[in-house]
Amino acid sequence: MKSHLRFVIRFTLAMVALFAFGDMIPSAAGATFRWDTISLTFPGGVPTINTGGSDYALAADLTTIQISGHGTFGGGVPPTGGGTWATSGPSGTASGTFTVTGLVRFNAAPGSLPPGFVDNIGGPGTTRSGLAILTVKYSDGSRGTLLVSCHQPVGSPTGVFEGITATKGFVAFHERVPPVPGIDANRTQFHVVP
Repeated sequence: MKSHLRFVIRFTLAMVALFAFGDMIPSAAGATFRWDTISLTFPGGVPTINTGGSDYALAADLTTIQISGHGTFGGGVPPTGGGTWATSGPSGTASGTFTVTGLVRFNAAPGSLPPGFVDNIGGPGTTRSGLAILTVKYSDGSRGTLLVSCHQPVGSPTGVFEGITATKGFVAFHERVPPVPGIDANRTQFHVVP
């Protein structure tokens, strides 16, 4: 009985070490990643991912910010990218472009696309779920952050959301607008760049 108990304890500790230190989540160390607000369409019934989608987030007064863009980060080089923005609501209506100025952090998460998706941005097996926090400069001179979060359909933890949130000056667009089936908006994707 004692040896069985020791085996169970050792096995449990080995499993804890494997899950805690094993490569269960793709590492961001040394890799270059691409982020995109994506367009998800279904030509001929086939789910197809392309660049050019738009994501929305809401401020406390229900002013919306619309973000469309892409860029890269990691791999030991400064982040790149940007896109377009537009606000509409009680906090003001304006639009312009934005440029990524820095990467605060990126954490990859488990998850993948199901079989049958056509990915016109990256090669098979290059997608990642995760969370990136970027600093940005808007074309009107204001600065802020862009939080890009990707929840892939297979294996992503429920705490990982799909979409964006942002800040612009003193306004926090802290409520993401979730994706809705049949509407081509509010989806993101990360890819490992070869």
